[in-house]
Amino acid sequence: MNSKTRLDKLIGSLGYCSRKEVASLIREGIITHTENLPLKPDTKVSHEHILFEKEPLDPPQGMVILMNKPVGYVCSHDDGEGRLVYDLLPERWRRRDPKISTVGRLDKDTSGLLLLTDDGALLHRLTSPKHHVSKIYEATLDRPLKGDEEAIFASGALMLNGEKTPCIPAHLTVIDETHATLEIVEGRYHQVRRMFAAVGNHVVSLHRSSFGDLTLGDLEVGEYRILTQKEIPN
Repeated sequence: MNSKTRLDKLIGSLGYCSRKEVASLIREGIITHTENLPLKPDTKVSHEHILFEKEPLDPPQGMVILMNKPVGYVCSHDDGEGRLVYDLLPERWRRRDPKISTVGRLDKDTSGLLLLTDDGALLHRLTSPKHHVSKIYEATLDRPLKGDEEAIFASGALMLNGEKTPCIPAHLTVIDETHATLEIVEGRYHQVRRMFAAVGNHVVSLHRSSFGDLTLGDLEVGEYRILTQKEIPN
C-alpha cells in the first residue's frame, strides 16, 4: 500500500487508541517507524511502515475474518443480547472505523463458518439475494426424514411461513434418517430451520460448514483467522 495518511488518523481508525493518545504513545516508544524515522501525530505515513509495540499493524480497511462460531454467541453489536461474536476478537477490533460487522448472521444456536468484515461494499454484495453465494449447513433433526424432502427442497416451490415468494431450489444430501446437509443460495431469516419446519421436522442442531469456496479447515471452535486477498470472495 503506497497511500499515506496522518498517523493519528491511521492508528485511531484501527482501534489501537484515540487520536489524542497517539502523541504520548510515540513518546513512550510504543508507536514507531520501521526505519526509525521521527514521528508526530500529523506525520503522513504508510500503513506498512508503522509498528505498534514492535509489531506490524492490523490489516487496513478491507479486512475479512473467517471465524468458527461457537453455539451461544450472537451476531450483534448490542451488549444487551449476551455473548457476542465480537467478544472473541481482539478488543481493539471493536473500535475500528469503519466497524467490523458479520456477513449475514448465524443465530445463537447455530455454529460454524462466519465471515466478518469492515468492507461495507463486500458485505452488501455477499448478503445481496442477487449474489446467490452457496452455503452448506449440517443439520441434526428431531424426527426421521420422510423421504420426500430432497425433492421438495429442490422444487423451487417450497413456501416458508410468512413469506410471499418460494425458496430458491436447495440441495439436500441425506446422511442418515436424522442427519443431512443442505446447500442453499439464499440467506432468509432462520431459513434452514424454517425449511425443515415446513416439511414437518425440527432442527436440533445446525452447523454451517462452508460459504462459497471457503471452509473451516482445521480452525477450532471459537478461533478465527484473517483471509488473504486471494481467499476473499468475489
